[in-house]
Amino acid sequence: MNQLWQKIFFAYRNIGSRYFLIALAAFLIFYVLFRKQLAYKKIQHKFPKNNDYLREIGYSVITMFIFSAVIVLLNWPGIYEHTTRYEHISDRGWVYYFALFPVMFIMHDLYFYVSHRIMHNKRIFKYVHLVHHHSTNPSPWAAYAFHPLEAVVEVGITVIFYFTIPIHISHLLIFFLFSIIYNIYGHLGYELYPNGFNKTWIGKYVNTSTNHNQHHQYFKGNYGLYTLIWDRVFGTIRSDYDARFEDATTRTQHLPQEAPVI
Repeated sequence: MNQLWQKIFFAYRNIGSRYFLIALAAFLIFYVLFRKQLAYKKIQHKFPKNNDYLREIGYSVITMFIFSAVIVLLNWPGIYEHTTRYEHISDRGWVYYFALFPVMFIMHDLYFYVSHRIMHNKRIFKYVHLVHHHSTNPSPWAAYAFHPLEAVVEVGITVIFYFTIPIHISHLLIFFLFSIIYNIYGHLGYELYPNGFNKTWIGKYVNTSTNHNQHHQYFKGNYGLYTLIWDRVFGTIRSDYDARFEDATTRTQHLPQEAPVI
């Protein structure tokens, strides 16, 4: 039992360190160091309150513990033998190794869209997903701010990976590093893509911070994670998305007192 907790702590340290380092860097740049200079570019002009940041961090701590426990259990003797995990990259070669990343990308993107739509069902929304939507004006700390039940849903993609596709442990390390970076960008509150990107043949299908910010603000539409493919296929992208994206990427003057200092 002690060994189990040690491994969970080790996994928690790894997951937590990348989350806090990346989220903290984004928070310091956009919410502390250059807050006044960049305030006019904020998607929603006002900033969250200190209590919002603390709530987001608190739920993130719980989420990362759940993620860590599930990953350790999947790799625990007696369990991992029944998974599709393989030990050595040479077992399947480098071509397979790199080819699996886009497969994981598509699987996670679709899994998120479907589970996200389900969590917005009015019968279960308040029990599972409402905690995340307390961040109506999200900050980088909202990326992992889930109710424990939603955290279980979110880590479910790892279980699917482990029982459907031959996967190396380093696939998870690399893929979820990318995932948390993009997730923090999605909750950043600022748009980093340039003006007009949303109208390009690639940009039409790439999820943006503006798109996800609208989802937090209005609770409806824009359910995607990495892409807008499923939102466009199923008609769930907001009709005012393009206008909001243009507004967020074309502001050139500071707004008067729209972003009060904490």
